[in-house]
Amino acid sequence: MEKKLKREIAALEDLFTVVERFCSQQRVEDSVIFTMKLAGEELFTNLVRHNEGGGDHILMELKRGDRSLVLVLTDYDVKPYDIMQTGPVDVTAPLAERSPGGLGLHLVKNVVDKLTYEYTDGTMKITAVKGLEGKHV
Repeated sequence: MEKKLKREIAALEDLFTVVERFCSQQRVEDSVIFTMKLAGEELFTNLVRHNEGGGDHILMELKRGDRSLVLVLTDYDVKPYDIMQTGPVDVTAPLAERSPGGLGLHLVKNVVDKLTYEYTDGTMKITAVKGLEGKHV
């Protein structure tokens, strides 16, 4: 399933609706739906707020494999920014000692089973994969 989402935070409602509808049709467990909505929200928000450049939309794709659910967000006409290069977040440090940023990506990296970044000729693609029914990919 594919959906073009407007490059605006308000499009999160569309993202949630697509994830819920697709997952309902595919009979995906509620815990996986929650995880993919959370990952989708964080990744989409980062693309909208932090990517330099960008067209008027971001393409969202949802696919189901035998053992996993795959969410792909593709952003066009942007400069490269490899989210996989963000450093670890020390969640045990006192708040006063923490640097702002990075906590959302840290969360996504810990709730999905696989997160990848690709960049080619101005196009950024982020893929989040979550195993189904307790299966890891």
